[in-house]
Amino acid sequence: MLTIEPIQTLAQKISANVERVILGKHAEVELALVALLCQGHLLIEDVPGVGKTMLARALAKSLGCTFKRIQFTPDMLPTDVTGVSVFNQKTREFEFRPGPVHAQVVLTDEINRATPKTQSALLECMEERQVTVDGVTYPVPQPFLVMATQNPIEYEGTFPLPEAQLDRFMLRIHLGYPATKDEMAMLDAQQFAHPIDHIAQVVNAEELLSAQRAVKEVYVDALVKEYILALIEATRKHPDIYLGASPRGSLALYKTAQVRAAIAGRDYVIPDDIKALATPALAHRLIVSPAARLKNVDARAVVDELIHSVAVPGSRAAV
Repeated sequence: MLTIEPIQTLAQKISANVERVILGKHAEVELALVALLCQGHLLIEDVPGVGKTMLARALAKSLGCTFKRIQFTPDMLPTDVTGVSVFNQKTREFEFRPGPVHAQVVLTDEINRATPKTQSALLECMEERQVTVDGVTYPVPQPFLVMATQNPIEYEGTFPLPEAQLDRFMLRIHLGYPATKDEMAMLDAQQFAHPIDHIAQVVNAEELLSAQRAVKEVYVDALVKEYILALIEATRKHPDIYLGASPRGSLALYKTAQVRAAIAGRDYVIPDDIKALATPALAHRLIVSPAARLKNVDARAVVDELIHSVAVPGSRAAV
């Protein structure tokens, strides 16, 4: 029988620790935890200076996991990410030197500043949890989370992520500017030192792996599954959408809903879990049609519209 309390307690510990650094962003921190607990990857899209890197660092320190940061630039090569085989003069053999992607929490900063060839070096490790170099496959450590950041404002000198790579991110979140009171608290907290220097590990990798296995047992009713598929199907038929969500989008919504339910202390998923996660799980997977783009139609607005228009199977209209 599934016991929810350990999962909920673990999530609360990590969330409280991270929120000592990232102030006033409880919902966004929770979404990062959702991606982590369902073994997905996270895309943080926002302007510079709002705490994207700090969120990744605080999460890694809370877990006691190995952490590597990759600052993407146009001159980077795929081997700068995955690692390279080097000839050892003493042994007269080639030996593999792992790249920064061989860590448990990997921050890929400004991912859209790297060329498509370098961006594609992440595809295999994100989906299959392994890296192949010179025909030899090397597994990445577990747990494994890629947190990528990109600036949605300045596109000069950038290479937009292709649809195949966007689809591999389980969730996309936006931190946004802090509220005035939170920014005031931030000024006070950083007067002498940064809070990131004072947070400690609150869980270990084994506890996290155990929680990742446990959340898969959260019950999802057939009607809730029908609701997920109805939303996905609606994205494929919407007149403003050129390309709807893929089956990977269905799985993302299913898995993240299980985790959100567990964090809330439930061993079953409700339709509200699906509604809360639809935008971060689906919007980045949709391609708006050229005609709709001319009218400034945004994929997030389309998902919000579908949340309100697609009926939950088995529900009855209020009278």
